[in-house]
Amino acid sequence: MKTPPLRVLAVESSCDETAAAVVANGREILSSVIASQVDLHAQFGGVYPEIASREHIKAVYAVVNEALQQAHLELGDVDGIAVTRGPGLAGSLVVGANMAKALAMSVDLPIIGVNHLEGHIYSSWLYAGGSAPTPEPKFPLVALLVSGGHTELILMREHLTYQRLGGTVDDAAGEAFDKVARLLDLPYPGGPSIQKAAQEGSPRAFNFPKARLSEPFNFSFSGVKTAVLRTVQDLRAQGKTLPIGDLAASFQAAVVSALYEKTMDAARQFGAQDIIVAGGVSANKALREAFRSQTQFKVHIPHISLCTDNAAMIAAAGYQHLARGERDNLDFDVLPTWYLTALV
Repeated sequence: MKTPPLRVLAVESSCDETAAAVVANGREILSSVIASQVDLHAQFGGVYPEIASREHIKAVYAVVNEALQQAHLELGDVDGIAVTRGPGLAGSLVVGANMAKALAMSVDLPIIGVNHLEGHIYSSWLYAGGSAPTPEPKFPLVALLVSGGHTELILMREHLTYQRLGGTVDDAAGEAFDKVARLLDLPYPGGPSIQKAAQEGSPRAFNFPKARLSEPFNFSFSGVKTAVLRTVQDLRAQGKTLPIGDLAASFQAAVVSALYEKTMDAARQFGAQDIIVAGGVSANKALREAFRSQTQFKVHIPHISLCTDNAAMIAAAGYQHLARGERDNLDFDVLPTWYLTALV
């Protein structure tokens, strides 16, 4: 007898995206709605926390209602609620958590608070509703989580188990992209701006360094960022016009090389079957091409629409917990600093 699908409604508000989604069986996206604040925060060159939380309050009700409508469901038709509990901006997280609690309380649904990074990993299990299912990642696997706030290598031997192999000792990769974009007078967010500028330059124009660290799976991007700064200062001191394309392409190549090489080394050392690359920076074309150019491992990179913050990934991770019978009480608090490996 075929079991009915477990449909999870999720809410995500960890930073500057207000999102809601409905996902069936942890994989099939029935709806996914995102209200972005990127243009609003661009004037500040980054996310302004107080503004972000106010915008979440304005958007969250409409976003949740739209997600239910797109899925052709009423709130009582879903089987559980998932919400981002952390890490993230405290004020932003509280908005999503309170909305999710109200929804769960109104129709007596189980609720689970999800780690945002866990959500990024589980974005690799998702596929669009009505389309053929994509292959599921196979364990053991190594996951590269790379975003504006995080750069980490995680080993997973089975669902919901996380062993941290390494991470950044200073700037996250996405943070380095933002800072270098500002050095080059490119608009926020830095990742897309650097990628666009790099298309007009050569990745071999400048030999920017890669950090040599004692821990093999740790990352450091402050050195390459400083190298770009000094190069820009030297060129300006000489009265030369900045070769923006070459600088962007060379910087991007250094970052992508570090991310790719360490992830491949980790996958080989720990006997991984598959690799997951997830998080906002996984949308970077050069990074995607680097992993897809190799044939040693099956690499799962989410669709571009699932790389940045979204609620479908929170629903996918929440499903794994709810299917095991895990539940949170309605008095749980948000966790602005919540390490993924604390879940083990």
